[in-house]
Amino acid sequence: MLYFTRWKALAIILTALVVCLCAVPNFFPEARVKTWPLWAQRHLVLGLDLQGGSYLLLEVDSNYVKKDKLDQVRDQVRSALREARIGYNGLSVRNEGVEVHITKDTDLQNALAKLRELSQPLGGLLGSSGQRSLEVSDAGGGVIRLTVPQAAITERIRQTIEQSIQIVERRVNELGTVEPLIQRQGIDRILVQVPGLQDPTQLKTILGKTAKMEFRMVDSTVPPDQAVQGRVPPDSEVLMSSTTPKIPYVIKKQVLVSGADLTDAQPGFDQRSGEPIVSFRFNTTGSRKFAQATEENVGQPFAIVLDNEVISAPVIREPIRQGAGQISGNFTVQQANDLAILLRAGALPAPLTIIEERTVGPGLGQDSIEKGELAAYVGSIMVIVFMLVTYRLFGVFANIAVAINVAMIFGVLSLLNATLTLPGIAGIVLTVGIAVDSNVLIYERIREEIRGGRNAISAIDAGFKRALSTILDSNITTFIAAAVLFYIGTGPVRGFAVTLGIGIITTVFTAFTLTRLIVAGWVRWKRPQSVPI
Repeated sequence: MLYFTRWKALAIILTALVVCLCAVPNFFPEARVKTWPLWAQRHLVLGLDLQGGSYLLLEVDSNYVKKDKLDQVRDQVRSALREARIGYNGLSVRNEGVEVHITKDTDLQNALAKLRELSQPLGGLLGSSGQRSLEVSDAGGGVIRLTVPQAAITERIRQTIEQSIQIVERRVNELGTVEPLIQRQGIDRILVQVPGLQDPTQLKTILGKTAKMEFRMVDSTVPPDQAVQGRVPPDSEVLMSSTTPKIPYVIKKQVLVSGADLTDAQPGFDQRSGEPIVSFRFNTTGSRKFAQATEENVGQPFAIVLDNEVISAPVIREPIRQGAGQISGNFTVQQANDLAILLRAGALPAPLTIIEERTVGPGLGQDSIEKGELAAYVGSIMVIVFMLVTYRLFGVFANIAVAINVAMIFGVLSLLNATLTLPGIAGIVLTVGIAVDSNVLIYERIREEIRGGRNAISAIDAGFKRALSTILDSNITTFIAAAVLFYIGTGPVRGFAVTLGIGIITTVFTAFTLTRLIVAGWVRWKRPQSVPI
């Protein structure tokens, strides 16, 4: 156990040195670090509780998700029955399900078979239990009822949350913030933490909009004032303008092009009027749809609708075939920039509601850093003194290994660009105690071997060898606990689990390679007749 080849010793020293050097960028100003090569710019990011910032907890509108699912089922039923040439009437969403009346009794069984094809097994563990996305039943009197089970609604909410997280992340990143934390919390909530952002007003505005962009034609057959009184054609609806005062528009329900076909959106200024605008560009599919729509409706007004509000309703002067255009609507510069961000990030699949909001000031964060540093210094000094008093020279070896261990923790965290929180600091302080505990087990085992009659070198070798299994058992069980905390916990708990897990790995490395290498070097140099512990 005490013999190291030259290459093995060199590999251990180089590994420790390289990992420790990864922590160096944390000791230099950020402006200076940015002038370094990209591979050397990785550093720790202070969490919300250490540098202040904004905390938002968002909740997806589950009723909207359910309604959207039922509307989708209704449209699928319509398409399936038309494709099968089965006559029907009374297709509607009713009593939290979809009902349709088959006009001919002879078509009922065929319709049931066709509609049951719409039901699919639910994915994951739920699918293995036989649950499906739809329950199709004969309600009597020629009526077929399709019900969406709760398991399917829960699965739809899960998918909505996952999609929303990606869109929220894109929107927050477009604001130019540093290292935001965006993650799922519970079944239908999203946690957003943006360190360093003291004014969350713009963030709330950006996240609060669904940003569902649609291009539709204006229905010129009915004056808006008559439509407001209830005389709306069946294929149209009344939407209000986004400006103040509100102006009613009669808009056809058919969507010519949706925001999903947008590939880019940038704020700018109109060259003629100088007012802020948003320039947009479609993908190939969107360009083709937009060109066809403008060719067929030259001279007619079309509406640009965002979240059921009409932003602008210009008249099509000529066909637009290049797949690009611009949106103007009496925007301010900030409004144009925010709209461009929303369009680039994409529309949310369901509205998100802010149910909790907190802002942590930089002063409170600095106070947390100071108290965390104080706790780390006091704890480390007490551990160092204890090891020196109890184990003398071997205590020095242990303290050197622990110092390198802590440096390696910061190096690994920097390499991962991890976010350091106050619980993370607690995890590092706890790691110091775990690292010392490994050395205590080794040294006490050496003492037992000496009391058993072994000579100094043999006792040291046996101490390292026989303490290995005990140290591995204790650290593996602690690592399992840290892994469980990371996968089940949220926010601060995960920060604690990350530093604790990394600390356990570096502790095992330093205890059985670095400390052993130091002791082996001392043994080779001194050839001791007794062990000074």
